[in-house]
Amino acid sequence: MNDKMDMAKLMNMLSKMDKKDLESNLDKVSKMLNSKQADNIINEIKKNTKN
Repeated sequence: MNDKMDMAKLMNMLSKMDKKDLESNLDKVSKMLNSKQADNIINEIKKNTKN
């Protein structure tokens, strides 16, 4: 996995969101990662990024 390329894609996506959407999405991510299912979510992300 190319971290520099992935960070560039992430930053590009973030730059296209308006502030309200960005704050809303970050809040959702924060709630998901603080939930009991956080490990499942992280494992799914890792599986999807290996492809």
